[in-house]
Amino acid sequence: MSDIPVFLDTDRPGVPDIVVPRGITPFFLPDRPMRGRLVRLGPLADALLTRHPANPAVTSLLGQAMALAAGLAAALKFRGSFSLQAKGDGPVSILLADCTDTGELRGYARANADKLAALLAADPAPGADALLGSGYLAFTVDQGADRERQQGIVAIDGASLAEMALHYFQTSEQMGCMVHLACEHTEAGWRAGALILEKVPGEGGIDPGLSAEEQEESWRTALALAGTLTDAELLNDALPPDRLLYRLFHTEGVATDRARALSYGCRCSRARLADILETFPAEDLDHMAVDGDIVMTCEFCNIDFRFPRPDVRGRDGDA
Repeated sequence: MSDIPVFLDTDRPGVPDIVVPRGITPFFLPDRPMRGRLVRLGPLADALLTRHPANPAVTSLLGQAMALAAGLAAALKFRGSFSLQAKGDGPVSILLADCTDTGELRGYARANADKLAALLAADPAPGADALLGSGYLAFTVDQGADRERQQGIVAIDGASLAEMALHYFQTSEQMGCMVHLACEHTEAGWRAGALILEKVPGEGGIDPGLSAEEQEESWRTALALAGTLTDAELLNDALPPDRLLYRLFHTEGVATDRARALSYGCRCSRARLADILETFPAEDLDHMAVDGDIVMTCEFCNIDFRFPRPDVRGRDGDA
């Protein structure tokens, strides 16, 4: 038992110390109505996705969600966390991925074993629509207790997670966008990545000499070039981001901005979980205890935290 009061104990078991220095590569086409981000999780994907045993279809969906969350977070100016959450009535009832402004990434998928087995019996390779079912997709920026959360919610609509994200942008943000997501198990382990293009609104960053028709043509050209990207290219560790972007957009004079790092980002600790336990009445805590300990498991990193029952007082102040 630690001598540190539980509410001050920020200790936690060891987790993978993995940083991908060039996890996100922002890029643009000079004087063209487009910007984008290339996301490559590299070995970070395997470290995050293997914390929970899961069917490959569920793991792939989660990897795509984390790559998407990282790419969207990189486009925003905020301090805190950006999260993607899908809730549905399908086998995967909750899909959650979040990324902080400093690139700390984590994710979690909750699947119903019976529903998933029934789905896989009918379709061994189900899409995101079958896994999630009917429900909603939410994007949230949380900058702490002192700032109001910003959130956008739309109904789940689309066969893939990429199509669901596009539906959000088309209905909520009303902006042109292209999303390519991939996550597969390779010889090096799980890999995940994303290519996101956004049409720049208005006149910002666009050659004033271009007419509206020429801007639209430039956007269509960028979409066509991005459409040649394969999953194998996106997930290939041996293909550097700059080289891949040049391969796709060299005819348009592609330029990159400073790359951003991604890291293993579960933020659980004994103190955080103790705060949750302290919201329960003492009687409920008594029922939670097994052999004198309350065990809480972090849904993200799948680590068990043990709290001796006397260390947790509960909401009414009783021991």
